[in-house]
Amino acid sequence: MLNVGMVLLSDPAVTATLVRECGEPLVDLRDVEALRLDHRLADFDGAYARLRVGVVDRLVTAQTLLPSGIRLLVVEGYRPMALQEQYFEAHVQRLRERTPDAEESALRRHASRYISPPAVAPHVAGAAVDLTLCSVDGDELWMGTAVNDTDTTACHTDSADIGAEARANRKLLCDAMRGAGLVNYPSEWWHWSYGDRYWAYLNDSGHAPYGPVSS
Repeated sequence: MLNVGMVLLSDPAVTATLVRECGEPLVDLRDVEALRLDHRLADFDGAYARLRVGVVDRLVTAQTLLPSGIRLLVVEGYRPMALQEQYFEAHVQRLRERTPDAEESALRRHASRYISPPAVAPHVAGAAVDLTLCSVDGDELWMGTAVNDTDTTACHTDSADIGAEARANRKLLCDAMRGAGLVNYPSEWWHWSYGDRYWAYLNDSGHAPYGPVSS
């Protein structure tokens, strides 16, 4: 179960948050030497490697807050709307097959625990990044689960179902990312964002500077 106090991306308070698009461009992380990029989700157009300038700046700051010898390893940034819609609808369908009697609204709310509704998706805004930690040699630190592994509640950021090593590594990641001004989606230790509606809601900022980006 998720923390009962967690606000889902589908929550009306999040979806009602205003967007005042600032027009900030996406930056290609393949041109940012300060950050390390993983290619496991690489796409032909290179969308996975792009993020808003403000997010990139904060990732560089987060990197400086980590101990020497530990690096951020970025797995995915921007996600085109069509791909987000595909992911979300596929997850809703899986839930529908498991619980055929459930109401559609409940299925979509439940799906948002792990896949954001496209209209408010931080990845679609170029505002979210999925990442982990690695050594300078590129060896990933153990975080309790792999990135994008949502099969068990061990993926929840504050899960008690992980060992001491993973807990310590998650703390390193959380301290650096929060120190740089990003927010975490508590069901996924790897998912962080800045400038999207979820970030704006958690920070009571009144509006989000980043809305969906057309690819």
